[in-house]
Amino acid sequence: MLLNSTQTLIMIGAVALGMIINRFLPFLLFPENKKVPNYVSYLGKVLPYAVMGLLVVFCLKSISFIKAPFGVPEFLCVAFTAFLHYWKGNTLLSISTGTVLYMILIQFIFV
Repeated sequence: MLLNSTQTLIMIGAVALGMIINRFLPFLLFPENKKVPNYVSYLGKVLPYAVMGLLVVFCLKSISFIKAPFGVPEFLCVAFTAFLHYWKGNTLLSISTGTVLYMILIQFIFV
């Protein structure tokens, strides 16, 4: 589907407006001088763990245990990522290193 210039500008404007609303709405709803509701604080504590669990399940959902390599590269990388995060405590380092290791395993070792 090809868009003309007007449609392209409208789409860019809609995406920009959506991004601006998402960025500024929390500051409008929860200003500095107002106490954050308890349920929002609770969600801020539990949602990161829930999202990480959801991502792990999503990444591992298509593993076949009856076809080679039987999920070995996935479980190696999950274990390595968990160990590295436990050891260093750096989320960015853990996730990026686990991703790089997974790419190396599936491209060069488990071909």
